[in-house]
Amino acid sequence: MELISIIMPAYNCSRFIGKSIDSVLAQTYTAWELLIVDDCSTDNTAEVVAAYKDERIHYTHNNQNMGAALSRNKALREAKGRYIAFLDADDIWAPEKLEKQIAFMLQNNYAFTYTAFHRIDKPLRISGPKRISKRMMYAFCWPACPTVMYDQEKIGLIQISDLRKNNDYAMWLHAVQKADCYLLDEDLFGYNKHQGSVSDANPFTLLKWHYILWRQEMHYSKMGALYYTFLNGVAGLYKKIRYRSKIA
Repeated sequence: MELISIIMPAYNCSRFIGKSIDSVLAQTYTAWELLIVDDCSTDNTAEVVAAYKDERIHYTHNNQNMGAALSRNKALREAKGRYIAFLDADDIWAPEKLEKQIAFMLQNNYAFTYTAFHRIDKPLRISGPKRISKRMMYAFCWPACPTVMYDQEKIGLIQISDLRKNNDYAMWLHAVQKADCYLLDEDLFGYNKHQGSVSDANPFTLLKWHYILWRQEMHYSKMGALYYTFLNGVAGLYKKIRYRSKIA
């Protein structure tokens, strides 16, 4: 079995991280390592993680607050698996998530994939295009971070700049340079929306973060960054119409 490295940045998430770890322990695919990077939490996140004695769980604590982007960079440098997956410390995978996704990749020789998911706080299912090319990924960040898995042998080590927002999108923009991203259209992840999340921000703030992404990470000119920011906004509206559906 190929080893899957699961990347989990954590910050003040003691209320939720236990359930997220439980969802990893419940996976039907057992060849994994969970790399938890605690970004200087001030709550009892460390104590919650310490209660888990599984040797596949690796916990490290940053010396200073670095943010999710640099915390993920750190975990990616330490990852030993061929396959890379991501799980936020307040989200939950279905038990068969890893097994189904790696089988989907191996059967189709895909290097970069994502899945559908649902909102835990309301009856919504979110999917996306069956195949995301480089052009499509530049138009919008279609994959939710905890739905993504990629083959590190084909994609390579991804390291991004210190982006406080949109850092997952930055990773996909680098990954899609090497391979298109394919959808496993099964609901294998539950997303918890909390106050203060990116999706809570007003539209102008969201556009500002997109602009910073295109300028800082992708090094586009001001006009180029404005163009892709506008494109991201339009595609975001399209996704809400086309790829969101209520769960009965």
